[in-house]
Amino acid sequence: MRKAIYWLMGEKAGRTIVGTWNWLWGMPIESGGKLAVAVAEDSLQSMQEAVQKLAHAVAMQEGSYKTAKSKYESKVKELQTFEQQAKIAQNGGNPEAAKMAMMRVIQTEQILPKLEEMVLQAEQAVKASKDKLNRERMKLETYKSDMQNMKDMSEVNAALEQIAKVNNEFDIGSAKNDFEKAKSAVERRNLGAQAIAEMSENPQEKLQAEMENMTMDDEVSRRLQMLNDSGPKQLPQ
Repeated sequence: MRKAIYWLMGEKAGRTIVGTWNWLWGMPIESGGKLAVAVAEDSLQSMQEAVQKLAHAVAMQEGSYKTAKSKYESKVKELQTFEQQAKIAQNGGNPEAAKMAMMRVIQTEQILPKLEEMVLQAEQAVKASKDKLNRERMKLETYKSDMQNMKDMSEVNAALEQIAKVNNEFDIGSAKNDFEKAKSAVERRNLGAQAIAEMSENPQEKLQAEMENMTMDDEVSRRLQMLNDSGPKQLPQ
């Protein structure tokens, strides 16, 4: 799907569309979760493809440079050949042939500097392209390492989130708080019930009961004392 979108819309526009698509599905890259790793993998794949295209272009560039260089070297050999032909014709008493060969020498000498300049430019371009390719390959290796680190970090994050989830699910702190609240509520109600019971009791009745208890205690003590004073009763003879 990604390649089809990139092919239809171009890489830059395609990446924007894919990123927007992911955002619309509620999976923003900023979340740092699995989507971020997936987007990073997608980007890394695009970079790998770009480096491969660059390597192919550099290979073609180098092939063109070798062709140009070969052509230049061929022209140099032609110049040497024409010079040799002119010299042989001149020494052999053939001025027309010598003249023709010398004309070719002159024509070749006129084009050689241009060819040499073009070859040098091609050589510099190829060198610059190779340097760029090497830099991009090094960057790609760095990104590959970062990708692996990102995956490892994402797995660690997932593990930590799972640990936090378990801790939250089995956290008895809230239960302790609820227990303490319930205990306090029961104790407060007990105190309130005692206060209500004390307030509902009639003070006069309580005083009367206390007085009756005191009277009963006095009577019991008096009777017991009488028993002690009278001593044991004598049985009749």
